[in-house]
Amino acid sequence: MDILAEVLDRVRFGGTLLFHFELGHPWNLSLPARPYALFHYLSRGSATLVLEQGRKFHMTEGDFFVVTRGEPHVIYSDRDTKPLPILDLERLPGRLALVRHGGSAQPLSTMICGNFTVARPSRGSVLELLPPVLLLKPTEDGGWLEAILKRMVSESALERPGQDVALSRLTEVLFVEVLRSWIKSLAPGEGGWLGAMADPHIGPALQLIHERPDRPWTLGELGHSVGLGRSAFSARFTKLVGQSMYRYLIARRMSEAAFLLETTDEGIARIANRVGYESAAAFSKLFHRHHGLSPGRYRAVRRSDGGGRQGDALEAEAAD
Repeated sequence: MDILAEVLDRVRFGGTLLFHFELGHPWNLSLPARPYALFHYLSRGSATLVLEQGRKFHMTEGDFFVVTRGEPHVIYSDRDTKPLPILDLERLPGRLALVRHGGSAQPLSTMICGNFTVARPSRGSVLELLPPVLLLKPTEDGGWLEAILKRMVSESALERPGQDVALSRLTEVLFVEVLRSWIKSLAPGEGGWLGAMADPHIGPALQLIHERPDRPWTLGELGHSVGLGRSAFSARFTKLVGQSMYRYLIARRMSEAAFLLETTDEGIARIANRVGYESAAAFSKLFHRHHGLSPGRYRAVRRSDGGGRQGDALEAEAAD
């Protein structure tokens, strides 16, 4: 089983290109907090990105930044220039027009900005595993990034039949490639379970958990299966994944249960059994603690809104 492929196949991606900038020095752009991840690709020139807390990053040509939590930030060539709030810009709906901003001095910079959204699952999203800011530097094999973005720009420029579907598919490809590149750049012990997949012991253990989440795994049994003693396996798993094996197993079961509730008509008792619980009552109690709703209400809410509002309906229902 390809764990990453399985997880990504079950995620409902969204996103769009927001702006294509041509920026003359001096310039300064201010981006407010957003409920999704924002990305910026600097195709030409240089810039500085500063988060609200003060963390500063220098951007050079070819850099691709993802602000994964959507926190407020500014991007500029000159910090003393008055920031232009992005929301003040006018743009035709559905069109990615070139926006010219800044002064007339060199250097000239060009930048593409957009967003990623993950509407399902509502918890345990791959975006939650990424650092607050993800930076991809240009590499020898990095031509894919510019190629995908240029295709998205051309697709957004004119309204055509099937445009939304085309952009949605391109966004998915872009996110998968970004995720692959980030995983490849990780040092040992970084990246939670995404990084741990490369470990010769913990990777196979994660594979077993994903293949059989219903099995009553113990530390001793799982450790023995991957060639480690109970204590060594427990410590290594927690260090690399960022949580204990038992907490990860429960999260995996709850994620599988949520997927089955959304995509099948199986009864609650049957789903409980499929994810390792003989008692539907015990399963329902744990599911409610994890997702904030009972299994039945979760299924009803997710189906009523199509699961496409990134948990807004879930939060509203849970607050009732």
